[in-house]
This record gives sequence, C-alpha cells and structure tokens, in this order.
Amino acid sequence: MRGTPVVFKGKRKIFCAFTGFQYIEMLFRISLKAKPKTTKTYHHKMKKLLLFSIISFLTISMVYSQQNAREIPLYEGKIPNEVPGPDEEKGEMSGDIYVVRKVRKPTLTVYLPAKEKANGTAVVILPGGGYGIVASRHEGVDVAKKFNEQGIAAFVVKYRLPDAKVTSNPEITPLQDAQQALTIVRKRAKEWDINPARVGIMGFSAGGHLASTVGTHFNNVVAPAAGKVSVRPDFMLLIYPVISGDPAIAHQGSFNNLLGKGASVEKIKEYSNEQQVTAQTPPTFLLHASDDNVVKSANSIVFYQALMQNKVPAELHIYQNGGHGFGLNNKTTQDYWFDRCTNWLSSNGLLKAN
Repeated sequence: MRGTPVVFKGKRKIFCAFTGFQYIEMLFRISLKAKPKTTKTYHHKMKKLLLFSIISFLTISMVYSQQNAREIPLYEGKIPNEVPGPDEEKGEMSGDIYVVRKVRKPTLTVYLPAKEKANGTAVVILPGGGYGIVASRHEGVDVAKKFNEQGIAAFVVKYRLPDAKVTSNPEITPLQDAQQALTIVRKRAKEWDINPARVGIMGFSAGGHLASTVGTHFNNVVAPAAGKVSVRPDFMLLIYPVISGDPAIAHQGSFNNLLGKGASVEKIKEYSNEQQVTAQTPPTFLLHASDDNVVKSANSIVFYQALMQNKVPAELHIYQNGGHGFGLNNKTTQDYWFDRCTNWLSSNGLLKAN
C-alpha cells in the first residue's frame, strides 16, 4: 500500500519516509541494480535492509523531535525574587521516573506541531512533584509530544519550587513562573502560529494545584512581564490534581512545601482552589483514580462541584483504579485517558483549525 511521505527538515537536510514493504523492496532493487530472485540470499538481504530502514527512520524521527524542542529561559535578565546562591539544580532518575530538583533558573521548553497540522491551540504544562521536585518527563515532555500529534503547541515549564534558598517569596514563586509562561506564549503567539485566545494550562498532581491556582487567581498578577497580557488561561486540564487544603482530603505535603508548616486558616483557604472558583473560572477537564491514596479523588470532585455551582463548563473522569502519578498510561484500564481529553478539547472547538 502506498505510504504517505513524511518530510523532516533540519539543517538543510530532508528525509522522506515511506511506509510499506513495496518501497523497501524498491530501494533494495535499486541498490542491487538487478532483478531480485526468490533465494535465501535475497531474503537475508531484504531482512537486513528492513532492519536498517526501521533503525534509520526511528533515529531520524528522534533527532527531528529533539531539534523541534527548544528550551528558553522564562526571564531575560534578573529572575524575580531570586536569592543569590550556587546553582544546585539536578536532574536524575527517582525510581522509574525522571525528576528535577532545586530549580534555580526556570525555563520553558517549546514543542511545536508540524506546520501543516497546527490548529492554533496551545497548552502550557506544569509537571507535578509535591512542590518539592518537578517530574518533567512523564508529566511533561511525553505529554507535550502527544499534543503535537493533535496539532497542539505544547510548552513544558520547569518552574521554581517554593524554596527559601532560591526565592525570597516562596509562596508566590511557582505562580509567578506559571503566569510568566502564559505571558510568553501569548506574546509570541504569532511567531509560533498560536491563537492567543486558545491558550490553556495543564497540571499533574501538585502541578495541578499550580494550574488550578493560575485558573482561579488570575486577578492577582505576579508575573513581571505580563503588562496588559491576560494571565487567565482559556481552559484547564487537571490530572489527579491537588486542590484543597481541607484536612480531610488535602495532600498535606504539597501545602506544607508551598505555604510552610503551620500556615494560617486564612492562607490555607486562599490556596484551597475549590473555594476560589467563580463564573470566570475557565472551562475544565478533570481526571483522577478512585484508588489514589496519595492525592484523594475528592480533590477533583470538590473542584468539579464548585465549577457546577458557578455554571462553568466542565468534565470529570474518575477511573476505578490507577493510583497516583501514572502520567499518560493508566495500566489498569484499556481506556486511554488522553483520548477522553482530546475529545473534550474537540467538543469545545479547540481542535478546529485556527
């Protein structure tokens, strides 16, 4: 069957990938300059060529993906609230996930879809980590690439954590970085073929708390570059999010890291985002697992209820199993939640060409 040519351009190199055994055989015939015969030698060479073709395609695809991702600093010049000190940032494997610790220089990694696929929608992604680490790969990079397949531009934020060694104002620093990321995306929307009115925010776990803070505290502008640019996201995607400081359902570690132990009742209420929902809160997609023993599914439920009370469009999916921190792949079900997410985006007109 005739395959669709896929053209990869980078550093003036062009590679066309054709699917289908017939094309591999065609290349083989050309390379031999002879009519192939059905012999053991022929089949042995064909297997070698097939293996070579697969390896070449995967290698070039990986190189293209790496070239397509570009990491830029969140701030040009001085980083707000920075406490001078050594850069001790460290990326490492923690069990089977990749995490970044002690972020001092926040960045935004840009993942753009193929120009012919781009539909104008963008998502700023905030990985989780309990406000103690940033799980940048399975809750960041991997998700960004999936959005690109849907024609959506994606931006992974490596945000500063509420660490007094890094920032003089730990409480607002993650929000500051998240708002700054939204600001950059909207300011450079034309350059990146994005509709500035279709920029959403996504967060996993504590990153979901940060995303929901962005979506409920947008009148409190703390990003220095915002100016007249809105820091209200146009939609939210909250995946097993931390939401509430209610002791019955709170993820206490996240709240302790963000606000410090012994935070006042008023401060906890301020960051209990189910209590901050208004009619202006953006439309929201929520996902959780019933057996999540780290961040209780009640966090998503109370946020959904608040959205309903304020007549904000929302959709909530709760799986029977899955636990916490599964990223794209909930291995307990054949259902693929990312499909549910893209269906929701489509139903809200966010996958239509701009």
